[in-house]
Amino acid sequence: MTQNQKIYTLNFWLLCSSSLLFFTSFNMIIPELPDYLTSLGGEEYKGYIISIFTLSAGVSRPFSGKLTDRVGRVPVMVVGVVVSCVCTLFYPLIGSVAAFLLIRFFHGFSTGFKPTGTSAYLADIVPFERRGEALGILGFCSSTGIGLGPIIGSWLALETDLDTMFYCASGISLLSILILSGLKETLENPERVRWEHFNIKKNEIVDKNALSPSIVMLLCTTSYGVILTLIPDYSKSLGIENKGMFFMFFTGASMLVRVFAGRLSDRYGRLPVLKFSTLMLMISLIWIGFVSSDVELYLGAIVLGLGIGTNSPTLYAWTIDRSNPLHRGRAIATMYIALEIGIGLGALGSGYVYANEISQIGWSFILSGIFCLLAFLYITFAPLREKKLN
Repeated sequence: MTQNQKIYTLNFWLLCSSSLLFFTSFNMIIPELPDYLTSLGGEEYKGYIISIFTLSAGVSRPFSGKLTDRVGRVPVMVVGVVVSCVCTLFYPLIGSVAAFLLIRFFHGFSTGFKPTGTSAYLADIVPFERRGEALGILGFCSSTGIGLGPIIGSWLALETDLDTMFYCASGISLLSILILSGLKETLENPERVRWEHFNIKKNEIVDKNALSPSIVMLLCTTSYGVILTLIPDYSKSLGIENKGMFFMFFTGASMLVRVFAGRLSDRYGRLPVLKFSTLMLMISLIWIGFVSSDVELYLGAIVLGLGIGTNSPTLYAWTIDRSNPLHRGRAIATMYIALEIGIGLGALGSGYVYANEISQIGWSFILSGIFCLLAFLYITFAPLREKKLN
């Protein structure tokens, strides 16, 4: 069997397709949520749109990691998408800020489960020496959803109404569930779900082998929390009608580089690629903090997308490299906990710094750029090594 055949199987493409639909679904609604929350009288809570979502995702990670290792990859993925599908149906039915924030909390559980199961499944079916490349292709599909979602969602909101947008997003989640039903479980000897699986011990929350990638992940993903929270208002202030346009340029650049970045990290190592990507993130975020036109904003989005597209699959591959195969779900969950903390801090902090004063909005991007500089310094000067346990 050739190396290409080992990667490009039917299960691999089903996995990629389900991720594309999943990320399209919950990203469709993001650009319109700030205005939707404002219509409910919750303008001052914009920073909570992303931070509460990521908080619940982070809380669910230890459970999803343990269930992934014990019950199976596919059931964990299915649970995540089902939660997303159901929660999206409830947005049109709410009438208060408290109800909105409650749904955001439960909606966050979807990203606490689906990506954990997906990453573990991919690691099971892809050979070690091609892992970065495979993660790059998976990331390409996920990024396609992240990019298409906001554009489609904003278009639907403009051409129809918010309720139609929410229902369409839920329908796309349903398609992802149908695709997952065709996947064959890869965990050997999966267990039936028992109450003990939900009893998380202290040593089951964090995997020590994943700490170094998780630190870098936390520092870098503050940028994602900032753009998810502030780009809709930033775009509006620059006269951009479709608030998903930034995400189109950002995601297009990210998609373009992901496969190549994965191959580079397979060939030259994770750490050199991470140094380069963290510098790109720093430069792009500081640039965005000073833009004054739509063209300048889109240029910053492109450079930011190139940085994220290089950084993300490399961090995922580094985390899996260092993980014990018996506890792969826990290691991936640890990395995702850091991701959620980073996004949450970026979202909450940017909302606080911005405080609905457009003149202050650039500072949030600049501060996030400084966090990426700290990630670069950590990779450069901390006593790290590319540990390969499997």
